[in-house]
Amino acid sequence: MTLKINNVSLNIKKETILRDISLELEAGKIYGLLGRNGAGKTSLLSLIASYRKATDGSITLDGKKVYEQDDVMQHINFLYNPKETSTENDKITEYIESGSLFRSDFDEAYAYRLLDTFDIDTDKSYSALSQGQQAAVNATLGLASLSKVTIFDEVTNGMDAPTRELFYGEVLEAANRAERIIILSTHIISEMEHLFDDIIMIHNGQVLLHEPTFELLEKGYTIAGKAEKVRTFTENKNVINVKFLGALQIDTVLGTITQEEMETAEDNHLDISPLKLQEMFISLTDKKKDGK
Repeated sequence: MTLKINNVSLNIKKETILRDISLELEAGKIYGLLGRNGAGKTSLLSLIASYRKATDGSITLDGKKVYEQDDVMQHINFLYNPKETSTENDKITEYIESGSLFRSDFDEAYAYRLLDTFDIDTDKSYSALSQGQQAAVNATLGLASLSKVTIFDEVTNGMDAPTRELFYGEVLEAANRAERIIILSTHIISEMEHLFDDIIMIHNGQVLLHEPTFELLEKGYTIAGKAEKVRTFTENKNVINVKFLGALQIDTVLGTITQEEMETAEDNHLDISPLKLQEMFISLTDKKKDGK
């Protein structure tokens, strides 16, 4: 199963929101969609879910066009959280019944197990739940839909830390449980980095990069130690971030490190660690650097 986005652009009135987006997403993977506010993430997801029509280009699932094709759209599920607590008065059980009614692959037993995991009282109405609990219900509906393409757009907003951890575990289990394309759009990069098979970064309405996570993070490293020795080591290197922790300096470097440099670092009591995705993201999408 493949989701293909071919040369897609989106204009709203006279503003270009997305420009020439081309991506190919495969089943069995979790994709992290990253971008700053206004980069075009939600606009792209709304096109995939057929909420909007692309100005140019096409989106297909297994070769079939997505937009306004009911037989294809039923296999795509877009979950997001409103910024404020919803006032919908339907009971949680009605949400589950609706899922079973409108989605042929919906797993009701799985949904109730998830609600139990998230400690949701199914006898309550949706409006009686906190924002975090409502987020957990939305996450449940997405996971239990078993949709071929399941999209979570900031779905963890409002969840407390323990609930987010439960959700992350369920996402990994869902990815292993069925051949699905799961897309997670988030600003909580440091927490969710371990979930992503591939990273897609959107910047200024264009694809900045699309790479396997492990390959992306092998493109750099962090080095920490006494400030003077760190500065000497990273001189003339591509340093994308500098932090200070007391007398220590921590530099984030893009580029590979040689065996000789590893030995030099050890001799100078410098600690080398893998690159952090969040630091790379912040640097690559720095509007001050690209002048926008």
